[in-house]
Amino acid sequence: MDFNLTEEQEAVFEMALGLGEKFISPHAKSWESQETIPKDLWQTLGEYGLGGINTSIDYGGSSLKRVDSVLIFEALSMACPSVAAFLSIHNMCSWMIDTFGSVELKEKYLEKTNEMSCIMSYCLTEPGSGSDAAAMATKAVKLNDRWEMTGTKSFISGGGYSDSYIVMCKTDEGISSIIVDEDSPGLSFGGLEDKMGWRAQPTRQVQMDNCRVPLENLLGIQGKGFTYAMSGLDGGRLNIAACSLGGAQQAFNQTLAYMNERKAFGKRLDEFQVLQFRIADIETDLQVARNFLRYAAWKMDEGHSDKTKFCAMAKRYVTDVCWKVANDCLQLHGGYGYLADYGIEKTVRDLRVHQILEGTNEIMRMVVFRELKKEQSG
Repeated sequence: MDFNLTEEQEAVFEMALGLGEKFISPHAKSWESQETIPKDLWQTLGEYGLGGINTSIDYGGSSLKRVDSVLIFEALSMACPSVAAFLSIHNMCSWMIDTFGSVELKEKYLEKTNEMSCIMSYCLTEPGSGSDAAAMATKAVKLNDRWEMTGTKSFISGGGYSDSYIVMCKTDEGISSIIVDEDSPGLSFGGLEDKMGWRAQPTRQVQMDNCRVPLENLLGIQGKGFTYAMSGLDGGRLNIAACSLGGAQQAFNQTLAYMNERKAFGKRLDEFQVLQFRIADIETDLQVARNFLRYAAWKMDEGHSDKTKFCAMAKRYVTDVCWKVANDCLQLHGGYGYLADYGIEKTVRDLRVHQILEGTNEIMRMVVFRELKKEQSG
């Protein structure tokens, strides 16, 4: 792979960077305190094609590659990782409908999700099952004219906020994916979760009590839902890694500026050799993470047989490295890094959850090992 970006890719990055600076960065702090994101932001981003980054142009999508995606989410996360990560979840859902949905389902949802007049959330985790999908308790019973769904999904970004939800559930044929709209009878939501980070994203339980959903809202084939969910997570893991990268890069940029101004013992901080070494290590770590992430995205674009392994490795490595970078940047700010006014502590809090969601980084190691064993067995 050529790691030099094309002119088109540079333009994609600059566009996303500009959108973040204009529409997100000035409001990120207040949105966090309000614990919500104004919905008109999404429609603005939808006008720039960011509601269907990887969906086909047939329904108004942008049909961009995964390398383009990681550029977009890196750039947007320099404004706010929490906002960018929520957009990533929506795009994962749009891609799943575009890839696995029937023509009728695509016609029903994709134009709206691409323009972001319909915001979507992804519902896999439950109170008693996260990485252990076999313990999933949410069920859907197929009746003559509808599905009736019962169960609870936990830690749902956009719970009670989004317009539609892709819900993984048990059916007679195995785990299936069904789209549940916000006005479905029997759908309700828990209280707003009080979180360490990602506070701008409203997070609630999604609760279904004999929730009635049209039969045609089944995504793809009954019993294939877990496969669809995992396929969506390959791309989601790349995007979350990109969100970590953008947040860490912004924290680093702020730290470089701070160290050029702040003095101690009669010298600027960046004149101390021991701190110069730390800065050099951070720059190295960020560049390695960036290049590995783009390589994994290229693997997915090319459809390589080991793409799942590389997506898992990239998610694990980049989110671990970038959280450490953000934490180191806080340390280099000293006491000021702990103050909300400087923004570094928010980045540290926002990036911490990236090591947990889209599959914990411990699960990523299991995925990598499993894929390696598959390669060995031929």
